[in-house]
Amino acid sequence: MPRHPQNPDRTLLVTGADVAAAGTPVRAEALAVRGDRIVHVGTAEDARAALGGRADEELALDGGLVHPGFVDAHCHPVMYGQALAWVDLRPERVGDIDTMVEVLREAARDLPAGVPVRGFGYEHRRLAEGRHPNCHDLDRVADDREVYVMNASGHGGVVNSHTLRACRVTAGTPSPEGGSIGHFENGEPDGQLWDAACDLLTGPAGVKIGNHGPNFHLSEPEDIMADHLLRAQEVFLAAGVTTIGDAQVSRREMETYLRAHADGSLGMRVSAYLTSALLDTALELGAVRGFGDDLFRIQGVKFYADGTLGGWTAYFPEGYAADCCHHGQLYHSVEEYAQIVRRAHAAGLQTATHAQSPYAIGMVLDAIEKAQADRPRAGMRHRIEHSGLPTDEQIDRMAELGVVPVMQPQHHLRTGDGTLTAIGDMGHRYNPAGRCATAGVPVVFSSDAPVAPPVPLEAVAAAATRRTVLGTVLGDEALRLPVADGLHAHTAAAARALHREHAVGALAPGMLADFTVLDADPLTVPADELTGIRVRETWVGGSRAWAAAGR
Repeated sequence: MPRHPQNPDRTLLVTGADVAAAGTPVRAEALAVRGDRIVHVGTAEDARAALGGRADEELALDGGLVHPGFVDAHCHPVMYGQALAWVDLRPERVGDIDTMVEVLREAARDLPAGVPVRGFGYEHRRLAEGRHPNCHDLDRVADDREVYVMNASGHGGVVNSHTLRACRVTAGTPSPEGGSIGHFENGEPDGQLWDAACDLLTGPAGVKIGNHGPNFHLSEPEDIMADHLLRAQEVFLAAGVTTIGDAQVSRREMETYLRAHADGSLGMRVSAYLTSALLDTALELGAVRGFGDDLFRIQGVKFYADGTLGGWTAYFPEGYAADCCHHGQLYHSVEEYAQIVRRAHAAGLQTATHAQSPYAIGMVLDAIEKAQADRPRAGMRHRIEHSGLPTDEQIDRMAELGVVPVMQPQHHLRTGDGTLTAIGDMGHRYNPAGRCATAGVPVVFSSDAPVAPPVPLEAVAAAATRRTVLGTVLGDEALRLPVADGLHAHTAAAARALHREHAVGALAPGMLADFTVLDADPLTVPADELTGIRVRETWVGGSRAWAAAGR
């Protein structure tokens, strides 16, 4: 359902369900809306009176909970929509490489000649073989067109021999700065392309970001890109998500969002974080914090310190527990990273840096501290994306510096066991949300879709229980975050991380009328049962944006 401009005088009265009023667990009776803004939260009588005794539309519900629209502060909607259109290679569907080859072959049979065969979501440690597929495995799918399977981390994957030849990758091709090309023991390329090496896949005229992050910006025709966004948007809205932060925007994403905004099909609010490869362009244009409107805006810039835990590219100078000779990687030298953060900070651009290992997190904190010393700026709320393994000392530094960690509990839910294998007992600290809250650090949750689906209640449950899909409980109780705090982390705290706390993330007078209708109150069920709560409807700006079938 596309979002259309709201009549500023139209009124809406929501009754028949409890309303999660801002700042309290006490539930209200009704919600009053004028135009796209909330004017009253309270009793049904007072809400009706606030509308002058007349409502143009009345949403009379049959129980449930009217809850603030969830805010997903770190995700990749265009990439997610694209991944949904690819072959599903998640562990729930693909348990071994032979099965992977077969489902890719089946998909290839339905594609015109020459069209690439692409899949998303495999996790090599959960394949029966315990390894990545290689180019020869994928040659069994096709040898006359591109075959590319992207790892669930989104930081790269594997291609077939045809693609290696097309990209001119040979045994002598060096890995680029900020990326890696995999090899067999004999030195020949094995098909793995990680992080900056994925620039090879976007073609001569495609988006290039070098050592500024993994390149998942594979361009397609405008109508196909529009379909990707619409497909992803439907999933977000169905999960009750009304506002997102796109955590890596290139020309591809910018053009897609602007076209959707212009034609009225953009149905959720987007805060864009430009890839740091575009930092010079952003500074030249003066596109600093808050450039845009309530529906789409440029909020900041996305950086990378190290790689991913899922792909073993997060940086551990002492090596991984599973392989002491493997260290992962940094995207920038310490000096280069500090310099680009300083430039963004000085211009007033909020930074959001991907950092997983303690080393990388320390690198980010040092750079922010130096930038603030050089040019003091209050309220910047510089972010650390994922912030998977901060030490206690680093968490205390976040509190002192006003740094916001943006975590994804669904990561430890799905890959916590693999993380323990990779880095040992340190993995029990993965996503220490409870420790952050105790230290006064504002905890923020997000999905990182397509790495995990945008299901906020699953994230809240994962943080409260810290139980993986295989049943392992990570860490002790001090690392867990209670459900009420988890809901805050996925609404008001996430809105604050986007500098949008005065407009979204809570239901209160003056806020945008973005809400979702749940069939039960998350505060009344055990954490293990949160994922059984269903979304009935989602409203954006006082207009219904999504409804479950039959409603």
